[in-house]
Amino acid sequence: MANYPLSNRKFSWAFAFIWLCWMGVHAWLLHFLVGVNWQIALLDSLVSNLLLGICCLAMTFKLAFYRPTHDTYFFSFIVTMALAGIWVCCSQWLLQLIAPDEGYLLFIKQSWPLRFCFGFLIIGWITVLNLLWYSQEERQQNHMRAEVIEKQSKEAELFKLRQQLQPHFLFNSLNSISALTLSRPEEARHMIQQLSDFLRSSLKKEHQKLVSAREELQLLQLYLDIEKVRFSHRLNTEINAQEGACSLLMPPLLLQPIVENAIKFGLYNTTDSITIKIEVNASPGMLEIRIVNPFDPDLPPQQGTGFGLTSIRRRLYLIFARNDLLETSAEKNIFTSTLKIPQQS
Repeated sequence: MANYPLSNRKFSWAFAFIWLCWMGVHAWLLHFLVGVNWQIALLDSLVSNLLLGICCLAMTFKLAFYRPTHDTYFFSFIVTMALAGIWVCCSQWLLQLIAPDEGYLLFIKQSWPLRFCFGFLIIGWITVLNLLWYSQEERQQNHMRAEVIEKQSKEAELFKLRQQLQPHFLFNSLNSISALTLSRPEEARHMIQQLSDFLRSSLKKEHQKLVSAREELQLLQLYLDIEKVRFSHRLNTEINAQEGACSLLMPPLLLQPIVENAIKFGLYNTTDSITIKIEVNASPGMLEIRIVNPFDPDLPPQQGTGFGLTSIRRRLYLIFARNDLLETSAEKNIFTSTLKIPQQS
């Protein structure tokens, strides 16, 4: 059930003030236009408007529990007419009991059609206001529910993406360890220890929404240490980070898939060594990270799941609602990935 209009204190006070003002106008009209003395005019205004207020409240509470559809508007019209009729009958009966003035009694008998029309208009007006109020309340509640559902959906998808990231990297690392076990067992043991350190650190940050760029670079360095065991001297990295940029915030575990993609396209089809450059800079309201790696444009593209960059784009969209935060470009034999993280002021 939506909140009814009078549950709003400001609305209640405004309604009461307008109703009291109308009661004064009602008494004034009876005294100066009809010629009824002040005592009877005030009594008529008090009784009539109190009963009319009760009818309006009855309609308000009725609409709080049951609101008409397009097929039942006629029923609401009949209810409004019935309430107006009940109001006229009850008010005239009470006024005849407490104000036995013959001239006044004749007036209230002759004025019942006017009173009925007035009551019907007021109750109808209150009905329309209530319908508008409840309609707006329902729209707001539906909007809030939609926002909650969307937020829960985004959180579920982000959780799924994070859960997919670990097995994706883990499978690649285990394959590398398996390959090293027979040929270089010492390096395989060292790689297992590094993998353990990386997974322990990543699990600590998994439930954090934001981490500093410095923490993300430290986690990335653990990953690079693992890959350097795998590729030995063939993999070189240069990390240049502005000091001011390192304290800026970003979602965790964003850089590892991008760098993994750079290693994949830079090293897999060559026996030469490569250098992957990572630059971290700060601009007004933005953390910018650029990953640059060489690649051979003449070689066919590597086969894979395509999970890395796609997952990063999707995560950035879910968090920041923007599609332009990860840009990639290929020029000659250089592939560049530019990551932009908006900063809250």
